[in-house]
Amino acid sequence: MAQRLPLWVSSDHLTILGALAMLGTGIAFWMAAAHAWALIAAMLLLAVNWFGDSLDGTVARVRKQERPRYGFYVDHVLDAVGILFLFAGLAAGGFMTPIVAAGFLIAYYLLNIEIALATHTVGTFRISYWKMGPTEMRILLAIGALQLLRSSDVVLFGHRVLLFDLGGVIAVGALGATVVASAISHTRVLYCREPLPSKTNVHGRVDTNPVSGLVVS
Repeated sequence: MAQRLPLWVSSDHLTILGALAMLGTGIAFWMAAAHAWALIAAMLLLAVNWFGDSLDGTVARVRKQERPRYGFYVDHVLDAVGILFLFAGLAAGGFMTPIVAAGFLIAYYLLNIEIALATHTVGTFRISYWKMGPTEMRILLAIGALQLLRSSDVVLFGHRVLLFDLGGVIAVGALGATVVASAISHTRVLYCREPLPSKTNVHGRVDTNPVSGLVVS
């Protein structure tokens, strides 16, 4: 697919397409409170977002036009803005309570901060955890939008709760656990790479009397 795209379509065009589609998805969820057809638009826009966001890097690699630092930075900035619009739209449309939407955003941003720090310090970059990544998240959102055409809430232990509130709370727990697990793992890796130095005196000799706590001169 990347090879068959016309040359006038650049990776930047695909990045912009994906970003605009995510903004449009948030607007569609907001409009869906009054117009149910907007949920169909939200599902289509999620597919457009997947197309642009997934293909931009591939096009750059196929055409030997890689810009890793530029791409890393721009993608993450646009993702941060896009996810904000998406969940603001869900909250504005009445499909998710603001506190749950805010909780999800906090957990999502914490994970992205951890990913960015790990990329810089450990040298590893991950976009998927527990077999869940951006593509799987879009699929779940599309399934949720399809369910909203039937009902915006579900029955849980005899109480009716918003469908996206239930999913949001589960997602917050999963994201929070991922942040903690990743932080512990990366801290251990960095500690092994940079252990505490041995105690030395001003002359650079190692303390051979650790029990007394005195530096041997």
